[in-house]
Amino acid sequence: MPVKHATNLSLSSDVLDAAKRLGINISQVCDNHLREVVRHEQERRWREDHADFIAAYNATIEADGLPLDEWRSF
Repeated sequence: MPVKHATNLSLSSDVLDAAKRLGINISQVCDNHLREVVRHEQERRWREDHADFIAAYNATIEADGLPLDEWRSF
């Protein structure tokens, strides 16, 4: 289980009040959403960092076809 640390957040009071009234676990929702946002940003940066390789690989596949393509049975 990941280690958790207390932190201060600024949240809109109307949304916070509504979430509390509805019994929503604010910490869990914030943690889950932030985890998803971080994952998307890591993926975006990976694609950006590797864009040259991906473009070169795609160009090679387009020009030469897939490796071992002649033996593919599907």
